[in-house]
Amino acid sequence: MVRINSAVIVGYGGYVPRYRIRSEEIARIWGRDKSELPVEEKSVAGLDEDTVTMAVEAARIAIKRAGVPPSKIGAVHVGTESKPYAVKPSGTIVAEAIGAVPSVTAADFEFACKAGTEALQFITSLVDAGRIEYGLAIGADTAQGRPGDALEFTAACGAAAFIIGRDKNEGVAEIEAWTSYVTDTPDFWRREYEHYPHHTARFTGDPAYFHHIVNSVKNLLENDGYTLNDIDYAVFHQPNARFPLVAAKLLGIDLEKTKPGLITGYIGNTYAASSLLGLVKVLDQAKSGQRILLASFGSGAGSDSYIIRVLEGIEVKRSLAPTLDKFIERKTYIDYAIYARHRKKILM
Repeated sequence: MVRINSAVIVGYGGYVPRYRIRSEEIARIWGRDKSELPVEEKSVAGLDEDTVTMAVEAARIAIKRAGVPPSKIGAVHVGTESKPYAVKPSGTIVAEAIGAVPSVTAADFEFACKAGTEALQFITSLVDAGRIEYGLAIGADTAQGRPGDALEFTAACGAAAFIIGRDKNEGVAEIEAWTSYVTDTPDFWRREYEHYPHHTARFTGDPAYFHHIVNSVKNLLENDGYTLNDIDYAVFHQPNARFPLVAAKLLGIDLEKTKPGLITGYIGNTYAASSLLGLVKVLDQAKSGQRILLASFGSGAGSDSYIIRVLEGIEVKRSLAPTLDKFIERKTYIDYAIYARHRKKILM
């Protein structure tokens, strides 16, 4: 458990590419049963998009809401498992693109789908310790799925970004506390030089996702004295449309508190951006004084949980940039052949 003294979200933003492929189209290619599809459709990065370009888009939206000069951002941390360079940081590219260099620390984080909340932990800690005035935490991915594998139906693309500062008068939400829970659970991995990840399907649910999220949330609530009555919204990592609802039931959380942040059915699993985009969706509608429970999950395996209280500043800053719905609702549908080209499943 970590109590936060002076860290607030002063700006936030989410980005989702316009391209979509319906799960029915993927099922048609591989002869799968259409009645058992995990999501309706998923987002697909364009030919000129990657993790970095999406991270920059989300960061620029967050900066608009924050109203903070990029030169005051003292750290840029990017959480992803699909960065375009094996040896070259994504954080430096983002920092350069938004005008935050050169007096900035930049780093990449990787912990599967919780890499984004991991970046948020470090930025929050730097701000809380007084080492920087503002910091930028990003979760972004262009998720991979082997052709015909179950992951291909959900592996999607997107990014979420958060500017963290200290002044509550500038804030849209206050980070009150966070904690983590990790074990060595080999439910998902990708070795060096491999393009697609592997997964042990029987580990995905109980010993991985549910075990870590439930214990992370329970530890946070019990150690910090919160109860479920203190929570107005619950946002979980969204590998599919079902798992977050099951996690809520296991924790005794009213499903109505979970539904406002559910987006995976329409954009797929954006990996390191997944839970953070759910948070963006909730911030787009939450009211001052309400509390949000955020719980990520990363294979390998671990979960980060946060208690976030919405501040009065949300009412003004929310309107300063496009809401996430603007990106979710704009769609250009593509067939499997175009999708395969966009995701480099077809080599040119």
